[in-house]
Amino acid sequence: MHDWPYPFWIAHRGAGTLAPENTLAAFRLGAAHGYRMFECDAKLSTDGIAFLLHDDTLDRTTTATPASVAEPVAGRHPWQHLVSLDAGSWHSPAYAGEPLPTLEAIAHFCIAHGYFLNIEIKPTMGTERHTGEVVARLAARLWRNASVPPLLTSFEIAALEGALAAEPDLPRGLLIHALEDQPWAQWLTHAKRLQCQAIVCNHELWDAESVALAKAAGFRLLSYTVNEADEVQRLIALGTDGVITDRVDQFHPQS
Repeated sequence: MHDWPYPFWIAHRGAGTLAPENTLAAFRLGAAHGYRMFECDAKLSTDGIAFLLHDDTLDRTTTATPASVAEPVAGRHPWQHLVSLDAGSWHSPAYAGEPLPTLEAIAHFCIAHGYFLNIEIKPTMGTERHTGEVVARLAARLWRNASVPPLLTSFEIAALEGALAAEPDLPRGLLIHALEDQPWAQWLTHAKRLQCQAIVCNHELWDAESVALAKAAGFRLLSYTVNEADEVQRLIALGTDGVITDRVDQFHPQS
């Protein structure tokens, strides 16, 4: 991907903390603040529906509490049950009744308005490769007539392997949280093998050395989750290509 088509500013989970994360309401609010690219998390229900949720469990961002649901793991429920949950009232009363959206619903919203999407593949444990395959095939189908496809990212190497095997033409990015387990050279080796176009990492990991290494290897450089203005300026000065932020009310994409 020689011509990087994605904007610098990316709204985290739709609208950061201003709306219930990973909901259509959050995407609408992020768009109202001028954002044209969004990040979201996608996993699978037991019946194979790709839907938006960050956590492994349901209790933080839905009305499914441990007391009310025998199985806390979201990916072990059918979509018919998941769609019945309230995914908005935890945030504020104004969003009570907001449902979990399917990835397909978010795709239709983004495509209809010309928005860009970063789909983080967030598999339930044990389904890493399968989730990568299903999400990639769905994305390829939904965006088949779009000029710019979604960027598929994941911390899970097996998920990116699945995405690569299923739809090699879709762009991919390797997510990196820390360097304790492996040095930069090893992470770059993984990203090359997975034919990634981008490295998306904890913003604190970028410095002059890591930027030079990643750029020399031909990758685009993105950061999460960047909420301070001085850190944005540091990343711009380093020459990185994008930031994922919660502060859609503070940072204006047109600036």
